[in-house]
Amino acid sequence: LQAGRHEFPFTFQLPETLATSFEGKHGNVRYWVKAKLHRPWSAVRKVKKEFTVIEPIDINTPALLAPQAGAKEKLARAWYCNRGQVSVTAKIDRRGYTPGEFIPIFAEIDNCTSRAVVPKVAIIQTQTFIARGTKKQKRLVVTSIVGDSIAAGKREVWHGRALKIPPVAPSILQCRILQVEYSLKVCVDIPGTSKLLLELPLVIGTIPLHPFGSRTSSVSSQYSLSLDWLSTIPEQPEAPPEYSSVVSSPEAEQSLAPPCRSELGSVLEGPFFAYIQEFRFRPPPLYSEVSNPPEP
Repeated sequence: LQAGRHEFPFTFQLPETLATSFEGKHGNVRYWVKAKLHRPWSAVRKVKKEFTVIEPIDINTPALLAPQAGAKEKLARAWYCNRGQVSVTAKIDRRGYTPGEFIPIFAEIDNCTSRAVVPKVAIIQTQTFIARGTKKQKRLVVTSIVGDSIAAGKREVWHGRALKIPPVAPSILQCRILQVEYSLKVCVDIPGTSKLLLELPLVIGTIPLHPFGSRTSSVSSQYSLSLDWLSTIPEQPEAPPEYSSVVSSPEAEQSLAPPCRSELGSVLEGPFFAYIQEFRFRPPPLYSEVSNPPEP
């Protein structure tokens, strides 16, 4: 190269299987671009620039949209005396979530002991480092909530108690040196004995839940349970009304005219436009059409 400034636009295609950048206690996942300049009779000049990679994890998949549930029970003992049993049942609506979402927790804690117990719920992050055939783990409490004390012989039911996911790193499941996993832990503190623990698996993704897909799946699941409403649809639909009976005055015709450009300015920026966009993606209603050929 001659003396002067020269630029070379290099381009790299990143593989689709790269793990998310992460910094942990026993290891990390980092990426950078390194460039070398070879000069005759001089040392090699090296520069490098780090960059961040975020592996796309779409939670809109059947595996991550499946509900998670579990149940456990524990017999409380103290000095070889049986003090009763504590049982817990917990359920969440899906496995995959994204940071900033709320996890509605449905749980039932039955305290059949002679002492009060305290339920707790927490999101646990488990970091697993793998090197030379050895594994090291580190567990962190991401966030937690504490429930009310449950008296002896009482039962408490949670009808969707919300737990917000703070800004955390997404799950790393396919990396050969590092794994980051999450779980929802339901814990019941029992005086005089060890805690009752129930864990439900979680996956923290990067692509949030699609609102239209969730609504469609929920509606289809509801109607798939009972198809009795199909019997109410008539075989021969009624004929549509005449246009004159619907629009009978100039004022009504004027109200059906499309809005002008100036009126659309505020509408397109407000929530009404979002409703129109959502309506465009709604499935068409169930109906049938009967076409009669014209009489000769």
